[in-house]
Amino acid sequence: MTTVSHLHARLDQLRRNPAFETFVIAVIILSAIVVGAKTFDITPGQARLLSMLDIAVTLFFLTEISIRFLAEKNKKQFFRDGWNVFDSVIVLVSIIPLPDADAATVGRLIRVFRVLRMVSIVPELRMLINSLIRALPRLGYLMLLMFIVFYIFAAAGSTLFASVNPVLWEDVAISMLTLFRIMTFEDWTDIMYETMAVYPWSWAYYLVFISLSAFAFLNMVIGVIVGVIDEEGAAQQRSEHPEATLAAIAAKLDRIESALAEQRALAGTESTTVRGVAVEEAETANVR
Repeated sequence: MTTVSHLHARLDQLRRNPAFETFVIAVIILSAIVVGAKTFDITPGQARLLSMLDIAVTLFFLTEISIRFLAEKNKKQFFRDGWNVFDSVIVLVSIIPLPDADAATVGRLIRVFRVLRMVSIVPELRMLINSLIRALPRLGYLMLLMFIVFYIFAAAGSTLFASVNPVLWEDVAISMLTLFRIMTFEDWTDIMYETMAVYPWSWAYYLVFISLSAFAFLNMVIGVIVGVIDEEGAAQQRSEHPEATLAAIAAKLDRIESALAEQRALAGTESTTVRGVAVEEAETANVR
């Protein structure tokens, strides 16, 4: 084994080591604590300590992403993974020097996003994000339907209730914000009783809208997301345990073959019985 191959094997072993992954998670948590601590009123000595910790965390992230890159056999394949690109962008932005005050503020805000690296490290969190991304096309049509319902009710509300309270129902845009407030149940009864003082039947408007938006559509959104999460979990299980999937398929095939064999045996028995009855009837006819 050459030196390069040996180094690649050692780096790949280090990358896959559970202790190393645990240490990376601990550093990410430390990075989040450092970012949060800088928002408090601290002494100059504490500020210097936090700055040193921030530099150490940044250097560790740079080292960690370098180890993952060097451990990859196909370097182009490394950047085809969206999570690797995400991690690389966060690390590169963190090491860019920003001496200007405003730019430094932007840099500190960007460093907050280093906490998102927890998503790329923990497989369960990564599966949830992948599921949400996969659910977006299905949710798009559902959001379009919700927008249509919102627009219809907003136009009706602006037409009916603008004279009652222009602040809440002046036009379609403001009415849609009011409907969003109603959907989240934020003091929606106050709005309803205000319009009921002028239009006693307006309670039906609110009940129908809440039934559609808060109950029907939101439950549909949850159902879509849960369904995609189940699909993603099943796909991940198949990729991680292909032998179990093959065993399950083989078991299903065995059951199908057994059922077919039973059907053939039953068909053969019925055929034999029919032939026997036909022979007996023929012999009886000859005797007669």
